[in-house]
Amino acid sequence: MAPRVRIYQQPKTAMQSGMAGTHEWVLEFEPTEARRADPLMGWIGSSDTRGQVRLTFATRDEAVAYAAKQGFAYEVELPHQRRMKPKAYADNFKFGRSENWTH
Repeated sequence: MAPRVRIYQQPKTAMQSGMAGTHEWVLEFEPTEARRADPLMGWIGSSDTRGQVRLTFATRDEAVAYAAKQGFAYEVELPHQRRMKPKAYADNFKFGRSENWTH
């Protein structure tokens, strides 16, 4: 059975407004076994070392080609398109504004 991988584009975090680090494509292996707590330290882990591997690619096609060449069963998750609402600071002061402007 071929290992399953997931190919996706990293979303932006909620703690940033910019798009840094979101342009590359990531290939991650799906876990093959459940994680469990270590009885001594209480840390969560597993013996699956593929869960630690994350490969990055510049384009989606490169990631898909790598997965196909290695014989991995892959699933591509397309990113959601971000809708930008154009805003201008001058719109706060324009004549005929629909809402009241207050401090």
